[in-house]
Amino acid sequence: MTGIAGLNKKHNFVLLVRETDVVAEALREALADASAEERPGLERAVALVESSAATSETRVRARWVRSRLAAVGFTGDVASVSAVKALREAEPKLSLLAAVQLQREAVAHPE
Repeated sequence: MTGIAGLNKKHNFVLLVRETDVVAEALREALADASAEERPGLERAVALVESSAATSETRVRARWVRSRLAAVGFTGDVASVSAVKALREAEPKLSLLAAVQLQREAVAHPE
């Protein structure tokens, strides 16, 4: 995920779009028609997608924050003011309030 829908300087909400249910259904359909050789890989893929779907939205946003910080080369403390600055450099349309809210989620959900 390269960006989160709904972020701009006029809006302070974050809309998380996930399509794990669509992917899981497609994998289940493929599994139903799979050959014996394909089944183990597809079963593993279904399990991974279902595990990902079970991840909370706050954890997904926390991962996204860390990925955006890494993209701009930030290696410092996620709880720091410089992390907020780096996050806003990575996502220029991000408002200060939204950046702080996302930072708090990343701090609350370390990986």
